[in-house]
Amino acid sequence: MNKVQVGNFHIGAGEPLALLAGPCVLEGLDRCLLIGRTIKGICARLGIHYVFKASFDKANRSSFHSFRGPGLQKGVEMLAAIKEELDVPVVTDIHETQQAKPVAQVADILQIPAFLCRQTDLLHAAAETGRVVNVKKGQFLAPEDMRNVVDKLHECGCDQMLLTERGASFGYHNLVVDMRSLPIMRSFGYPVVFDGTHSVQLPGGGGTVSTGNREYVPYLVRAAAGAGIDALFLEVHDNPEEALSDGANMVYLDQLEDLLKSALAIHQIASKVD
Repeated sequence: MNKVQVGNFHIGAGEPLALLAGPCVLEGLDRCLLIGRTIKGICARLGIHYVFKASFDKANRSSFHSFRGPGLQKGVEMLAAIKEELDVPVVTDIHETQQAKPVAQVADILQIPAFLCRQTDLLHAAAETGRVVNVKKGQFLAPEDMRNVVDKLHECGCDQMLLTERGASFGYHNLVVDMRSLPIMRSFGYPVVFDGTHSVQLPGGGGTVSTGNREYVPYLVRAAAGAGIDALFLEVHDNPEEALSDGANMVYLDQLEDLLKSALAIHQIASKVD
């Protein structure tokens, strides 16, 4: 497996588990710093590599009136401040080709949202930046179809990528996780990530908002750790009821450490037999 370098550490090929985590959207600098600082401390205690995550724009919200974030310019400035203050790498989504270069000036990982994973021009633009590219598998894709995504990135000169499982559509307003997708995508030679919070989302389940089943996050995270992963992706908030996006499936900040401890114990066992 190819190792992927993020900041001063690597993900994959026997490296320690990594965590991409933070609030769904950049709600405010102080709150992001609070969440990020706490997660960084937890990861330091557990020996987990940490990447701060938050979106500057949630371009696929259910409703036109939903909060989307601070936008590109202010969002990049906030991510830069978080990166400097916490001294950690950062990851954020891009939705349009013209966003790739300015975001890459700050972000260590450019994330391609699941709905956009087949967009060739967007993959090309992300690859050209030289940054690590994390592609979320579309809810509509079989895991083996992600081979085409890998090939597209290769054609654009990218050999630093992560592939993320985040659930597949199962009827209306529901997702299910096929754990086979993790070893299938891993067989392509790149680290795999499990998104434990979007996997319990109920897309559009609240009419004008998506809802979710937060209580199932620990079960899916532990199952994924046993199936074999290189990193976890979790949206985390100190008070999900106040979150401006995806609150129903976000992990409570004060419950994160116990969740990671159980996942890490399983991951360490699975790594020995992988």
